[in-house]
Amino acid sequence: MEQLLSVLPPLCGVPRLWVAYSGGCDSHVLLHALWQLRDQLPPISVIHIDHGLQAESAAWAGHCQRVCEALGLDCVVQRVDAQPRSGKSPEDIARHARYQAFSDVAAEDELVCLAHHQDDQAETFLLQLLRGAGPKGLGAMAVQSCRLSLTLIRPLLAFSREELEAYARDNGLRWIDDPSNAETDYRRNFLRHRIFPTLKARWPAANKVIARSAAHCAEAAEMLEDLASQDFEAVMSFDVACLSVERLLMLSVARQKNVLRYWLRRQGLPLPSEAKLRHVMSDVLRARVDGQSCVRWSGGEVRRFRGDLYAQRPVEMLQCVTFGAILEYGVDLDLPDGSVLHWKEGLSHLAIDFEKLTNKELVIRYRQGSETCRPAGQPHRRSLKNLFQEAGVAPWLRDRCPLVYAGDELVAIVGVCVADGWQSEFGVGWEWMR
Repeated sequence: MEQLLSVLPPLCGVPRLWVAYSGGCDSHVLLHALWQLRDQLPPISVIHIDHGLQAESAAWAGHCQRVCEALGLDCVVQRVDAQPRSGKSPEDIARHARYQAFSDVAAEDELVCLAHHQDDQAETFLLQLLRGAGPKGLGAMAVQSCRLSLTLIRPLLAFSREELEAYARDNGLRWIDDPSNAETDYRRNFLRHRIFPTLKARWPAANKVIARSAAHCAEAAEMLEDLASQDFEAVMSFDVACLSVERLLMLSVARQKNVLRYWLRRQGLPLPSEAKLRHVMSDVLRARVDGQSCVRWSGGEVRRFRGDLYAQRPVEMLQCVTFGAILEYGVDLDLPDGSVLHWKEGLSHLAIDFEKLTNKELVIRYRQGSETCRPAGQPHRRSLKNLFQEAGVAPWLRDRCPLVYAGDELVAIVGVCVADGWQSEFGVGWEWMR
C-alpha cells in the first residue's frame, strides 16, 4: 500500500486527513493502510456515518469507535436521516446525507478520504451508461473531486475488491458485513451480484477494463471542458451571464451543445435532459429574432431576448408586489425571487450618493406601474417601460428589477440608471445578481 502516497494530492499545508470509515472491509483497509503510513501524512481523524437504517447501526458505530481507539485515532460518529422518501432513490438519499455529514465535520482545507475501489468504479460506469450519460458521467469517480466545498480523494481506485480482501485477511482485520449489501433491489447491488459475476466468467478482467474505459472518458470530458471554456469566451454576450445567439450559431452543433452545458453549470443550474437540450437548440436558439421562446425543465429554464440567451431558475409570478426591504450600506440583500443585491465597488455611473440621504433610509421595492424616473444627465422624466427597453432588460425581468427609494423618491433602478441628483463619483452601490 506504499503506492497510496503517489495517489494522494500534495499534502503540504493540509491540516488533517479525514477517513470515511463505515466498518466494512473496504474502508477498514483504507484506514489501516493510511494508519501504517501515518508518519508521512498529516494527522488522521475518522468519521463514521450512522444512517440509522439497520437495527445494528448503533453496534456498528461502537465497533468503529473501538477500532479507532485501538489505533489511537479520534472517531466522530455522525447520525443522519437517510430514510427513504417517495420519488427519491434510497441510494441517492443516503449518499447526499453522507456528503452533508462530511461537510458538517471537515473544514474546507482538510481532505476526506473515501474507500471507493476499482469494482465500485466499474459499477458506477455501468450505472451511468444505463442512464445514457455522456463522457462526464461515464468518467465515473475521480481520484480527487470537490463536493459541498470539500476536497474528496479516492486513493483505492486502482485496487480491486479481491486485492482489498486479501490485504484485510493478511493483516487480520475484522470488519462488518452490512446485510443490505446483498439486497439486489438496489441498482448497484444488482450489478454487483447478478451482472458482474456473469461478465467476469466470460471476461475475467472486466472490472479492470471497464474502469480503464472510465478513465478514458474522464480524460475526454476534461478536454471537452477545456474546449467549452474557450468557446464560452468566444460566444458570451456583453452580459457575461448571457450567450450571443449569432456567435453560438457559428459553432458546430456538437460544440453548441457542449458550451450550453458548460454555461448552465457555470450558472449553477441542473442540466436538462438530452431531449430538453434539443428543444433549447431548436425552439430557443433558432427562434425568430423577435421571439421570446422559453424551454423549462426541473430547476432551470432558457429564454431568448434581443439576440441573447438567458438562463435562470424558473421564477413564478411574484406573490408580493408590495415587497419592501431596507438596504444597509455595504451589505448584500436577498430578494423574494431568490436573486441577490450584491454590494460592489467600481460601479461607475450606477453608484448612489449616500451623503444625500440625511435622515432617510434606502428601501427596495418592486415595480407597481406608472413609475417614472429622470436618469442622471437627461432632461426629462421617462417611464420605466422606456428605460427598460432602452437598457435591454428582458421583459420577464422587469417586474422583478429592484427599485431603490429614499422615502417616496425613486433614486435608482438597479443595473439601469441612477436618478438625476443622486449619482456619485465614488462608485459604490449594489448590483443585481440573478
